[in-house]
Amino acid sequence: MAVSDEVREALDRGRPVVALESTIIAHGLPRPRNLQVAEELEELVRAGGAVPATVAVLDGRPHVGLDKEQLARVAGESGLRKLGHRDLAPAVAAGASGATTVSGTAFLAARAGIRVFATGGLGGVHREWAQTQDESADLRLLARVRIAVVCAGVKSVLDVPATLQRLETLGVGVLGFRTTEFPGFYLSSSGEPVDWTAGSAAEVAGVLRAQDALGGPPSALIVANPVPAAEQLDPALHDRVLAQALAACAREGVTGQAVTPFLLDHLVRHTDGASLEANVAAVRGNVRLAAEIATAYAA
Repeated sequence: MAVSDEVREALDRGRPVVALESTIIAHGLPRPRNLQVAEELEELVRAGGAVPATVAVLDGRPHVGLDKEQLARVAGESGLRKLGHRDLAPAVAAGASGATTVSGTAFLAARAGIRVFATGGLGGVHREWAQTQDESADLRLLARVRIAVVCAGVKSVLDVPATLQRLETLGVGVLGFRTTEFPGFYLSSSGEPVDWTAGSAAEVAGVLRAQDALGGPPSALIVANPVPAAEQLDPALHDRVLAQALAACAREGVTGQAVTPFLLDHLVRHTDGASLEANVAAVRGNVRLAAEIATAYAA
């Protein structure tokens, strides 16, 4: 695993570091905006006093921390694979290149010693799970790595109550940031309650230190940070377009890993890009908060 000099020096000196996934760059945003957003997110981490560590696999080698040329490659190269943690070994063995998902990023970041990771939304339990048994690999991996994941909840196309139940079963902590309701990714609230709430980055850092002190089996802490109400997708539009997307998915026989990209693409196209803007707004807020948490934890 290649850890950049900047990230390695920061870790060695106990300085704050924030891991960033690369799937949003390679697969989540159109070009050339994807590179602009990737650079913006790294700058937001720096502005918060931390070091950014964007994660990807290039030519069979996992990288934790990318230079400008590598970041541009992830944003511009066609055919990059989407790599969850189960895909990492085959990708390394084959000399392949790919962008890391939540599970792939969390695994590699934790291996490097990074404590805080910012992303948009988690994967989770899919709707109609009883028939499909479809559940994101993010959940089980997060039950096995010691890392804080700052996110805007789980993607709203999923079964949010079932996902929260699954996180409880797996022993993954969920902490609402200045909210008593779990965020809904594009929406500020999913309507589902959270058991614990933190009012500041320092409070979150205190929870991380308590995790460290208690020891026990490693597991992640989900820091659920709502997208600001002024920047969320209009709830009525969201519900209407999502219902249409679910119907289209069933009508066209889309199944398995293709379901979530299909639904998200449908939302982008049928909200005239408003869902994409809400996604980017959520990621920005998560990255800012992650830098604050990492800085408070390092202090």
